[in-house]
Amino acid sequence: MRIATMLLMTAVLAACAMPGESRNEGARQREVADATAAWVAAYNSRDPSRITALYDREAILWGTSSGTIRTDPAAIAEYFKNAGRRPEARVSVIDQHVRVFGDVALNTGAYTFTDVQDGRAVSRPARFTFVYRNRDGRWLIADHHSSRVPTS
Repeated sequence: MRIATMLLMTAVLAACAMPGESRNEGARQREVADATAAWVAAYNSRDPSRITALYDREAILWGTSSGTIRTDPAAIAEYFKNAGRRPEARVSVIDQHVRVFGDVALNTGAYTFTDVQDGRAVSRPARFTFVYRNRDGRWLIADHHSSRVPTS
């Protein structure tokens, strides 16, 4: 009888905990989506320091337009240093899928880079994976991989 009562109490407590965890999970997913939106806003600001401030100190960047993997803050800053030279460049997220695993989260999706070249609008679809790390309550980019979508 005592074992049956303990099992019943365990089941009741587990059932009570699940809805709260689901709500918490949804809130954390929104936080990560918001961190991605902050990256988009920073990229669109064309301010290199604003962009790089969103990367963790141990971050790695494999950028869309570089053959070099960036493995430290100085190298990531180097990648974005000329952002201001292309004032028309923008990015917009088309699709994203956020998954949270404790203090680590993944956001995988598609975005489109736009710019003006030779007076014409140019659009380049790309795909991304952001890996975030929650450091002191702030979701920072720990790994960022971006690649162009193949044309065929």
